[in-house]
Amino acid sequence: MRVHVVSDVHGNADALKRAGDGADALVVLGDLLDFVDYHDHDKGIMGVLFGAEKVGEFARLRREGTRDETVAYSRTLWATLDDPAAAVDEAVREQYSTMFASMTAPTYAIPGNVDAPSAWPEFAGEGVHLVDGEVVTIGGLRFGFAGGAVLPDGVLPRPRKGAAWRPYLRAREEFDAAVSLLDQVDVLCTHIPPAVPELTYDVVARRAELGSKALLDLIRRQRPRWSVFGHVHQPLAARRRVGHTECRNVGHFKETGQPYVLRW
Repeated sequence: MRVHVVSDVHGNADALKRAGDGADALVVLGDLLDFVDYHDHDKGIMGVLFGAEKVGEFARLRREGTRDETVAYSRTLWATLDDPAAAVDEAVREQYSTMFASMTAPTYAIPGNVDAPSAWPEFAGEGVHLVDGEVVTIGGLRFGFAGGAVLPDGVLPRPRKGAAWRPYLRAREEFDAAVSLLDQVDVLCTHIPPAVPELTYDVVARRAELGSKALLDLIRRQRPRWSVFGHVHQPLAARRRVGHTECRNVGHFKETGQPYVLRW
């Protein structure tokens, strides 16, 4: 069997069309949407809505400014739209129409934090299986799936009043409960990594993303062959061995265009 795994696609539909070539199945670990394109500022949802110059300033503030400065500038941008939520919804639907049409192999997909999973059933065509929270047998191995990212402890998953966009962030208790349903898995498939410091630290952003202790506990208890994930675009380490399990960041697919290959 040969299974290709991708994550953090962020709008790279051309590469996604080729991602399943030669594979028995394609696994997509989320972040299909290109919301803010930090390389091509005229692309992504914010680029479409506000233009390259304004997105460039937003990107600069993300790199060099404070969080308060970034939030304040972002609010001035959204205030220029008559109906921000409707504008975002239209842009999301346009991207999903393209992205789901690009999945050519039998595909098993879960959302990342830069996704709107409630919209997925409308766009997933024949051969695209939405498997968040499920265990699926592929080629004799049990694949367990858990999508989204976790909120920091103590933060409730409440959308900000008037927010045009809400990422797929789950309370830790909700995420842990979903992980607890994944039983006897051979391949653990998630958007976020297990809570291993080398796997959660992003060397470019210079901060640790939130990993999951529940995933690490599952790995130690069930000893799957592989744990595959994305989310951290430039990890300190792309792989680590945890006991019997090979833990692997499958790469920033938007930039590499190359799937990670599982063979057995």
